[in-house]
Amino acid sequence: MYKNNKRNQLFTALCILCASFLQAQQKYQSLVTENTEKVASGKFKPTWESLQQYKTPEWFRNAKFGIWAHWGPQCQPEQGDWYGRFMYDEGGAQYKWHIEHYGHPSKAGFKEVIKDWKAENWDPEKIVALYKRVGAQYFFAMANHHDNLDLWNSKYQAWNSTKVGPKKDIISGWAAAAKKHGLPFGLSVHAAHAWTWFETSQRSDKKGPYAGIPYDGKLTKKEGVGTWWEGLDPQELYAQNHPLSAGSEESITSLWGQWNWDNGASIPSAEYCENFYNRTMDLINIYKPDLLYFDDSGLPLYPVSDAGLKIAAHYYNTNMAAHDNKLEAVLFGKVLTPEQKKCMVWDVERGVPDQIQNEAWQTCTCIGDWHYSRAIYDGNGYKSAKTVIQMLIDIVSKNGNLLLNIPVRGDGSIDDKEIAILEDIAKWMDINKESIFDTRPWSVYGEGPAAEIVNPINAQGFNEGKVTMTAQDIRYNQKGKILYATALGVPAENVSLKLLGKKKNNTTIKNISVLGSKEKISWKQYSDSLVIQKPKFIPNNIAVVFKIQYADAAKGN
Repeated sequence: MYKNNKRNQLFTALCILCASFLQAQQKYQSLVTENTEKVASGKFKPTWESLQQYKTPEWFRNAKFGIWAHWGPQCQPEQGDWYGRFMYDEGGAQYKWHIEHYGHPSKAGFKEVIKDWKAENWDPEKIVALYKRVGAQYFFAMANHHDNLDLWNSKYQAWNSTKVGPKKDIISGWAAAAKKHGLPFGLSVHAAHAWTWFETSQRSDKKGPYAGIPYDGKLTKKEGVGTWWEGLDPQELYAQNHPLSAGSEESITSLWGQWNWDNGASIPSAEYCENFYNRTMDLINIYKPDLLYFDDSGLPLYPVSDAGLKIAAHYYNTNMAAHDNKLEAVLFGKVLTPEQKKCMVWDVERGVPDQIQNEAWQTCTCIGDWHYSRAIYDGNGYKSAKTVIQMLIDIVSKNGNLLLNIPVRGDGSIDDKEIAILEDIAKWMDINKESIFDTRPWSVYGEGPAAEIVNPINAQGFNEGKVTMTAQDIRYNQKGKILYATALGVPAENVSLKLLGKKKNNTTIKNISVLGSKEKISWKQYSDSLVIQKPKFIPNNIAVVFKIQYADAAKGN
């Protein structure tokens, strides 16, 4: 009995060892071949260890604020986010709207939405000029979304905006506008997840006259004869010739738990990974973006493919070659491990960490839905300029940048309410921008009621709006011998800064003023606080900036 147990234990241990070895050997189910797009040689190799040589460029740390055009065919219906997935969800609001305006998804699928998108009023130069005047220090355009349509003359994707929909090279238009106005140009790439994102297009109704009739997600090229899309293969768009992920048939939200390609996600084929790799490399080689954003955990298709690692190494190496061997590129990823945060810039979606971060990072958020929503416009649901500015101040105090999406209509225009919000942001920036740009975090990001509340991030972010800011909340940042203390509102009484009392901060204060005002400000530093007399003149109702000048450099990070 003992010998048998011992033998079984040894056999089990050997099996575990073999399984571990095989797992290590099969870390990537798909290795891209580089048969068509080669990774540029240089300092960076396609490994996490090599990518840790990355250092965030100073220009990005100084920039603080960018504006994004997260714009594509899903904006055409004006029905908000993830239209291309949710229009196939029987009984859902977007499904019902789609049937009323396009027809049943077994006959008129997302490809018909693409056909309907014309971008007839798009004026990229006018829009980017406005964003620069508002204060944006960089501009982002969306190169593709989970809907898998490339928005440039893509060499590897026939479903692109020059051949269908608007029949325009959207990215070239944005790139030219950014260059004209001297803004660093960013591109966001989201298409790695089309494989699972479009799985709803494999469904069919479970009741009613169309019960059991498949939606258009499984259509093939041969079925296009005589249609407007003749010659195009729907599988190059939908990518649905594969089994469904676990739970995909039952739940529209199952994808949320499978973003990391685990928990039952259908694993992409080698062909799919190779195509994504080639498309993204082509995009980088054509436009040479200053910033590159992936809507992925870590890098795209990791860990099922090495595509993302090779793209990252190529991006860094080509950028260095274009900048006299100095790396000026900014690459973003979500839900990063501490080690991955050394390889790229951490992006937090619709959220903010509750502490200063050692490495530069970015919040991406939107004044409404990511894709244009008529309901948000009609219901006055946009973030106000006050909300945006207060978020920006809080983010900058924690060593971050803000990337703000302004939803664009399907026709390529932005609406009157968005323009009014942007004008209000511009008015605040005109007076207070020195407290934002080129600054660095102080030793403590802030004080006040909101600073005492724990507000953790959930997965990729999603904690914005959970804490209310008031004039009692102060945020700090610095520039040389100047410390900016910003009240997130209009002070109703004298401002007491506990962190600047002599016991905690004995640096000699030379002068205090309010940005946007010539009023002489009275103040007194006590052992436990610095008390600033309430100004008689308040230059704005969003956030009041106190400019504190020291005899020596402010103590901070």
